[in-house]
Amino acid sequence: MPTQLFERSRRGEHALLIQPHAGGPPDEAELEEFAELARSAGATVATQVTARLDRPNPATLIGSGKLEEVKAAADAVGADLVLVNHPLSPGQERNLEKILERRVVDRTGLILDIFAQRARSAEGKLQVELAQLKHMATRLVRGWTHLERQRGGSIGLRGPGETQLETDRRLLQKRVDMLQKRLEKVDVQRTQMRRARLRSELPRVALVGYTNAGKSTLFNALSGADAYAADQLFATLDPTVRRIALPSGPVVLADTVGFVRDLPHELVAAFRSTLSEAREADLLLHVVDAADPLRDERIRQVDAVLAEIGAGDIPQLLVFNKIDRIEGAVSRRDAPGEDRERVWISARDGVGIDLLLAALSGRLMQRRVVAELTLPASAGRLRARLHALDAVRGESHDEHGWRLSVDLSEADAARLATQEEGAEALRELLPGPAEADAGLTG
Repeated sequence: MPTQLFERSRRGEHALLIQPHAGGPPDEAELEEFAELARSAGATVATQVTARLDRPNPATLIGSGKLEEVKAAADAVGADLVLVNHPLSPGQERNLEKILERRVVDRTGLILDIFAQRARSAEGKLQVELAQLKHMATRLVRGWTHLERQRGGSIGLRGPGETQLETDRRLLQKRVDMLQKRLEKVDVQRTQMRRARLRSELPRVALVGYTNAGKSTLFNALSGADAYAADQLFATLDPTVRRIALPSGPVVLADTVGFVRDLPHELVAAFRSTLSEAREADLLLHVVDAADPLRDERIRQVDAVLAEIGAGDIPQLLVFNKIDRIEGAVSRRDAPGEDRERVWISARDGVGIDLLLAALSGRLMQRRVVAELTLPASAGRLRARLHALDAVRGESHDEHGWRLSVDLSEADAARLATQEEGAEALRELLPGPAEADAGLTG
């Protein structure tokens, strides 16, 4: 007989949090963020237990003594769920559930649960389900008591047989394959919409930042839209795109999913099409919670994710939001100096929005490449991409190749210069580092 596992509670709302940490005292900010993740998922935080990890236990992550402490604490507060702020292997998760006699969820599972609650668009729901199924695939054995039964042997079903676990895995893989095909179709549709925006010649601006920095509130303030905004982690998952008017002309503004420290790689991969709004932008508005004491660390964490998705080289404007939470703070626009230009605002109160619009207009007006470009005959793909961007204003052809009059954003020019064969002439048109820095002062 297979081992009977405990009967899982269906409530799962009264949670004990385990915060593993290396040598030294635990990071209080990490503790608070994990508690906020738990609350965002709908759990009530009953208590928190820290666990020093000098040598992680391969079977249970934490040692037997700490496990006894955790179980006693869970019994004392009546917790029916244990959340662990660390990735767990399927075996570790299963062993912890047996010992603690409670449902155990690791950091990845918790974030996936939040994503599942917040996804609104068809694409977002597909991405979340796909990520959940991939996460579940290695954990199918948990909680089942019938997985060793054979389907073979009875009348009409004789043959080699197939365990229930194998059946479940096969069905799960079919669902994964189907979701991937549907997402590919959605991605094609989104790419076509993006190409239409490219052909419209409108500059593209994307809001990025740590989750709960106020991106959606700022998006609403700039666009007049009513995107969902709340004081919680991952309030918005699906990208929202609007056309807005600036003194320099209309632009396309996109709101994106918020980042968080140690965002699991599979979640970054799952939302790659959503994050492509950031990858293909001409300018990033990096929104920062100005009142957050760890704001510099948050900036570094967002920069790391941007680099991971291929958006690390896109120009940024730092927007320090929520100055209404800092006593005596006023809106201002700082010169960039050796760092990125900074604008201090309160999106909630509308303070400093005029300064942000002026900075945004100045940045976008100066980042254009307008020139005559000579391409060799071998650079047909580059020529086609310039036409796809509607960047060609005039064209002639002779035995040496094409001569084009082009007008395109510096970001598009830089992207083509690094991706396309025969782009030497285009690279020569781009400013060097010193020139680029000078052009960003506004």
